[in-house]
Amino acid sequence: MSVDTGAQVGLFTGRHVLAELEGVEPALLDDEQYLREVLHNALSESDATVCQMIAKRFDPQGVTVLALLSESHASMHTYPEDGSIFIDVFTCGHTAKPELAVELLAEALQPTSKHVQTIERGHDYAELVC
Repeated sequence: MSVDTGAQVGLFTGRHVLAELEGVEPALLDDEQYLREVLHNALSESDATVCQMIAKRFDPQGVTVLALLSESHASMHTYPEDGSIFIDVFTCGHTAKPELAVELLAEALQPTSKHVQTIERGHDYAELVC
């Protein structure tokens, strides 16, 4: 008997995508509302379920945006003075596509360079046979 993981979210398996984007327009990295909208849209388009979002704009500059997902979480931490942003998207299960979320964020922010890595976490229940 095989285990059907279908659209299950609560599996102890997931992908953690970490990204560093550089050469981003500083004004975008200091625009809290824009960053909230871009993150929400990227997560929704990548089949993640956004439960709640919070953001904090720092003085004199910089923004952190956090998204609580049914699948786990996502975050963005900006450094307008350097034109840089750290992005972290972790999703459990096999439904959400964190790599797509990061790609959509990069498309919206238009960096001159990006470094992205994906870490496989937990167990891969898609191949489990009982």
